[in-house]
Amino acid sequence: MLQINSNSAGFGNSEQSDAGLNQGPPLLMQYWLVVLRWKWVIAGIVLASLVCGLIFTLLATPKYTATSRIEISREQKKVTNVQGLESQDSGRETEFFQTRYSLLQAESLAERVSRQLRLVTNEAFFKAHGVDPDSSTFFATKSGQPLSASDRQKREKLATDLLLENVTITPIRGSTLVDISYTSASRQLSAQIANSWTEQFIVQSMDRRFASTADARKFLESRLEDLRLRRETSERDVVNYAEEKGIVAIGKSKSADGKTETERTLVSADLEALNQALATAKVERIQAQSEMSQRSAKRAGLESFNDAAGATLRQRRAEVAAEYAKLMVQFEPGYPAARALAEQMRALDASIANEEKRVRSDLARADARADGESTARYRAALQQERQLEAQVDELKAKMRQQQRDSIQYNIFQREADTSRELYDGLVQRYKEIGVAGVGTNNIAIVDPAKAPDEPSSPNLPVNLAFALLAGLGLAGIVTLALDQMDEGLRDPSQVNRLLGVPLLGSVPDAEENDALVMLADAKSSVSEAYLSIRSNLAFSTDHGVPRALMVTSTRAAEGKSTTSMALATVLGRTGKKVLLIDADMRSPSMHEFAQLSNTMGLSNFLAGENDWKRLVQSTGAKGLSMLTAGPTPPSASELLSSDRMLMLIRQAAEHYDHVVVDSPPILGLADAPLLSRTVEGCVFVAEAEGVAVRGIKSSLGRLAAVHGHVFGVVLTKLRHKQAGYGYGYGYGYGYGEEKVDA
Repeated sequence: MLQINSNSAGFGNSEQSDAGLNQGPPLLMQYWLVVLRWKWVIAGIVLASLVCGLIFTLLATPKYTATSRIEISREQKKVTNVQGLESQDSGRETEFFQTRYSLLQAESLAERVSRQLRLVTNEAFFKAHGVDPDSSTFFATKSGQPLSASDRQKREKLATDLLLENVTITPIRGSTLVDISYTSASRQLSAQIANSWTEQFIVQSMDRRFASTADARKFLESRLEDLRLRRETSERDVVNYAEEKGIVAIGKSKSADGKTETERTLVSADLEALNQALATAKVERIQAQSEMSQRSAKRAGLESFNDAAGATLRQRRAEVAAEYAKLMVQFEPGYPAARALAEQMRALDASIANEEKRVRSDLARADARADGESTARYRAALQQERQLEAQVDELKAKMRQQQRDSIQYNIFQREADTSRELYDGLVQRYKEIGVAGVGTNNIAIVDPAKAPDEPSSPNLPVNLAFALLAGLGLAGIVTLALDQMDEGLRDPSQVNRLLGVPLLGSVPDAEENDALVMLADAKSSVSEAYLSIRSNLAFSTDHGVPRALMVTSTRAAEGKSTTSMALATVLGRTGKKVLLIDADMRSPSMHEFAQLSNTMGLSNFLAGENDWKRLVQSTGAKGLSMLTAGPTPPSASELLSSDRMLMLIRQAAEHYDHVVVDSPPILGLADAPLLSRTVEGCVFVAEAEGVAVRGIKSSLGRLAAVHGHVFGVVLTKLRHKQAGYGYGYGYGYGYGEEKVDA
């Protein structure tokens, strides 16, 4: 019995030698291959999209677009020098223009335009947009009857929606200009709505500016009323307290911070006047006193003068008295000299007495005159001074009490000042708010909309471009979907990566008859492909090309029989004797390839014919003989399950260098697993983009379940343009031949 070498690695088991085959083509190449694979689907979808775009363009209603241009300034110019509610820096915020663009597309603006143009009752407006509201049950009314409230509301909603759908706001990049475009089937209506849109936007902006101060005005009015009452109360408290405490303010002034300051009161004025009168009285009293001092000095002078004369007389008397005393020591009083001195003494005493009497008389006359003038004035001044001092002391006491009372008085005064300032400030703010909206509008119309001369849509080039893009997009989606649903092997690099078995080679796509014709030419691409497969098979075992091998596939029509015939032919050309056995007794085809008779063959031998050599036929090809399938048996599986097939392979291997068995497909049949026991291994044929990978794996699993050895996979019917990177060279070109169109 022929032994199968279980240690044979097979071609491609060396990962290093097969690394190039395991790598797929580049990503762009894969996409290009997908495009080529589904090129007719892509072309059909794109063509259909273009046709649809052309039909849509021809059947579409012409529409006209009117555009008005406005300028939106960042800052508002002011006619009055009044600070507005918003700060000047608010216009410089980045959200400024985005807010204006959103306001241009606001539903409230569309409602204003609808009301201003009375679009609810304008049938031309609905007709220009291809809408007939009267045909709807919502707006069905009898002719001549006015619309009900609900119908009018629904029409207003419909008109607003149509306006918002057809208006376009386009800011001009790098400027403060904005284009407002409106599109409809009517030239005049488009221009009218575009102009009305800009006008209503300006009016709405002004209304919003005035409406923004309404709440502020109401608040200020309520606050002004409260502050007015508070001001009246505080001022009344000041007056009542001043009346109660007797504070009479003569002079008042305003400080730098606006506070009321009382400079003089009646008490302070009286005190000041009395103080001045007291000072005057003191001056008069001092003057009178001075005059009296002067009179005393004069009297003292007079007395001193009189005293000098008297002193002389007294000194003379003393001298006389001294002399008289000396004489009395020696003489008697009757002594003439003594008597003379005594007489002299008496004369001097009389003179002194007369002098004193005269002085007293003069002083008495002077005192009498002084009492009549200066003394009376002095006494009057002194009395007035004392009276004024008493009054000043009384006013000082009142002033001290008033100063204590002025503390509370100032509190009431400050409260009145505060209330007055708040009231005056709010009155000024109220006036400012009243004129805050007066100013030049920061929105200006640059170019009003004009009725367009040419329709803006439909645009045939643009529509065809969009149709082309849509077709390409749809074709891409459909192609990727079909490509994902196509689970077959697309390029040789997937064999080892997805199936885990070596790739023996790839065969270009060709019809079976064409493949056999090309196989007859040793320089054709098919011959080159199978010669490469034969070379790879030489590395699948340690003794070269397997002595006995089986060729099978997952299903029929994958190129299994062609591969069997090609391998046997290529092996025969190398000088080997090859026996090709057609074991597909259910659907034999080998005899047709070689144009041989199939009256007797393998089924006869398996049924009991012992001389198998008599059943072998020559094909005419070098070194190639064939054992056809023979008559179709009732049960091919029963014939293959006997030991006669194993005996046939063993005996044939003794007479031939190689035995190639064309096996039936694997799925659904038991023939291939039974035949795998009789050969060294099998060559698995897979059609490119044919059976799904999971089906191939199932077939390989069935072979593995019966311990069948797989040398590798031959990928057949591979298109040249879809062969993938690294596999396309040589498939379309023979040595010295023109390119073969697969």
